[in-house]
Amino acid sequence: MPHLTLEYTSNLPLFKAADTLLAMNKVLLASAEFEALDIKSRAIRLDTYLVGTHVSNHPDNQAFVHAKLALLSGRSAQTKQALSAALLVVLEQACAWPKTQALQLCVEIVEIDRASYAKSTGLAQANP
Repeated sequence: MPHLTLEYTSNLPLFKAADTLLAMNKVLLASAEFEALDIKSRAIRLDTYLVGTHVSNHPDNQAFVHAKLALLSGRSAQTKQALSAALLVVLEQACAWPKTQALQLCVEIVEIDRASYAKSTGLAQANP
């Protein structure tokens, strides 16, 4: 834990998702809330998306990047707000965003119920 999912619209040609994930992972590690090997992140490029009711074959002027950080329950509101704000700064600095686009950057923190979360580490051993 945590799980970081970065969704971004395909009309952002200068956006480097892998670099952004690395920068976000570094922010999470620097928070001292997590161990390096516990941070799992992934980026999902969205080829099919809609912003509002703008229906077009070329919605090039509408774009977004949405980061969702899933954490085990139990952290304070202040901690979650600090993490959200720090991740938003990373998104704001991720690249030179096109001025011709209406771009939305957002960060969402969601809690995973600690009592029902299951995790296994290590390799499964095959039966001889």
